[in-house]
Amino acid sequence: MESNVKRATVYLDSDLHKALKLKSIETARSISELVNTAVKQALAEDAQDLAAIEQRADEPLISFPLMLKRLKKDGRI
Repeated sequence: MESNVKRATVYLDSDLHKALKLKSIETARSISELVNTAVKQALAEDAQDLAAIEQRADEPLISFPLMLKRLKKDGRI
């Protein structure tokens, strides 16, 4: 186990826990490793979303009704 590890108590839905146990067995990875990987991926996605928001911060705002009109005009909806 890594030296820089913190212990946490997490309460999982029983079906989710069962699925994690099965995946753990099938992949020869611990439940902790599976959860750590999933959390890291979720945080990375959040970081990408925040970066995209920051890149678009200076774009002009558009109202929802105007956006609908544009989408209809372009044939997207």
